[in-house]
Amino acid sequence: MSKNFLFDEFNEISSKAWKQKIQFDLKGDEYNKALVWESPEGIKVKPFYHKDEFNKEYNFSSQSTSKWFIGEFIYVNNASKANKEAHNAIKNGSESLIFIIDTQKIEIKTLLEGFDIEKTTIHIILNFLSKTYINQIQKFAKKVIVNIDIIGHLARTGNWHFNLKKDFKILETITPKSLYIDASVYQNAGANKVQELSYALAHANEYLIYFDELNLLSKIKTAYFKIAIGSNYFFEIAKLRALRRLWETLIGEYKLKIDLQIISSPTNRNKTLYNFNTNILRATTECMSSILGGANVVCNNAFNTNFDRDDDFGKRIARNQLLMLKSEGQFNKISNPTDGSYYIESISNQLAEKALLLFKNIESSGGFLKLLRKGSIQNKINESALKEQKMFDDENIVLVGINKYQNSSDCIKSKIKPYSFSQKKAQKTSIKPILEKRLAENFEIKRLKKENEKP
Repeated sequence: MSKNFLFDEFNEISSKAWKQKIQFDLKGDEYNKALVWESPEGIKVKPFYHKDEFNKEYNFSSQSTSKWFIGEFIYVNNASKANKEAHNAIKNGSESLIFIIDTQKIEIKTLLEGFDIEKTTIHIILNFLSKTYINQIQKFAKKVIVNIDIIGHLARTGNWHFNLKKDFKILETITPKSLYIDASVYQNAGANKVQELSYALAHANEYLIYFDELNLLSKIKTAYFKIAIGSNYFFEIAKLRALRRLWETLIGEYKLKIDLQIISSPTNRNKTLYNFNTNILRATTECMSSILGGANVVCNNAFNTNFDRDDDFGKRIARNQLLMLKSEGQFNKISNPTDGSYYIESISNQLAEKALLLFKNIESSGGFLKLLRKGSIQNKINESALKEQKMFDDENIVLVGINKYQNSSDCIKSKIKPYSFSQKKAQKTSIKPILEKRLAENFEIKRLKKENEKP
């Protein structure tokens, strides 16, 4: 008896037959105009996908999504306070800690006191460059993962820590066992998904080229990519899958095996100040995309993070969203839930192909750093961001409570913090920085102005 005996009596329907039936039901409307839409990346999305549209047997990605960890970002302003916050996070369900440190004044021993490094994966992201401080971390806790991205720092701030030569020299002397690429800035600044993937890959390739020339590349065993996840549910799943394929293609050229670890978090680009509770819904689907796309560590952002980065309630809700997905939604039980989806696999392939083509153009033009210094990368991201902003302004992208369905009684002026809106720092930069900006900011500023004018 056939395994599919329940369906043996039904004949298979070809892709052509389905399309003819749809065309008949459209009653004269053109199929492509009525049902096929195009994404900002130039990918045409069809109303259905069928196995006979592929010329060869389709090989679905075998990337497992069952083993992922709940991570938590902790901004360290005070070592004792951050240590207490981290212990509370672990006690309440977090499985991986990511400390973000801006100054050498933070005492590492105090920060890491009481943690079993064997059981808890700890990352430390340094937003400064100091060989002495890094050696201090590694001496105190060898298994702590120190994440330094000097190119990401240049892209985000417009300046090196010192200068190109000295920054790379310091990075060389500490001989990292891993690479860290903060690609979240591209999504948060408005890049489309093809740009995100190609810029992340070209960004990483600058490190690969440098360490390969020094014959140190074989010492690097892991590459950590920090990725921001947007609201286009299926495309974001496909984006992470495409990243893995692109990474395998890239390191294949170096004839090395460097494990890719993805640290993901929801984008800040679509988050709002007015009607901010809807940020919970946005972040939930974005975390789901992260998990289904194969992220290794999923970090959630508090729904009110633009009001109060240290709010315990907001952080607890963010953590509990992931706990519900893992423990109640059982998102850690199925190895590859997107296996068999021709739609997701098709998008994954197209994103990878388009991103690889753009990556090759970047490399043939002199590489990522050269284009970054020229301002080409920044200009391309800005073009994409302006297109997305116009779609939002025209209500083709809807953020509930902001450009549609506004609650006129909603007030925020008492909650605003200096970091609630993007700010251009008045400082001299060596290159034009890539600036992150939320879609809703212009609308919110106008509403806030009216709110302040009220007696």
